[in-house]
Amino acid sequence: MKKNNYEKFKLVKVDSKYCDYLRKFDYRVPYNAGRKDLRPFIGVLFMVKNCEYFAPLASPKPKHKNLKNSLDLLKIDKGENGIINFNNMIPVTNKNYQEFDLDKKANNKEEKFRLILLQKQLRWLTQHRKEVLDKSLLLYNLYKNDKLPKNVRERCCNYPLLEQKCQEYNK
Repeated sequence: MKKNNYEKFKLVKVDSKYCDYLRKFDYRVPYNAGRKDLRPFIGVLFMVKNCEYFAPLASPKPKHKNLKNSLDLLKIDKGENGIINFNNMIPVTNKNYQEFDLDKKANNKEEKFRLILLQKQLRWLTQHRKEVLDKSLLLYNLYKNDKLPKNVRERCCNYPLLEQKCQEYNK
């Protein structure tokens, strides 16, 4: 596995049909249809077998402030701006996502709030890039080497299986 050479993270929307396909093989793949089709993923965390790894972001909730950072979770700005769920990282290729346009004009108040939140998340994640990348790779490697505590492993997507399914889907 090689580390990526990307200078910046991407905020993307992953195709809901692709997520639905992966979920046939692993129920932990994030639901990404309906209102959730706006769920942002942060990437590129790292690359394996020509797949880019992305992790879903969660919008801020009051409970995030009380959570602790862990092997598979990182609070964004102490939870004020949501969290990253590394346990739900998925492999993708550039055929499976489109980047968010953070410079687009918002059509309503809700969309404006969402764009501002995404900009804050991306700014914080960029400032903490090394921590984000190190955490994602650590979790991935511990999973692959069967070194995770059982409770954490049970929360994680099956990364090797999803890599295989990503390759099959994108043929």
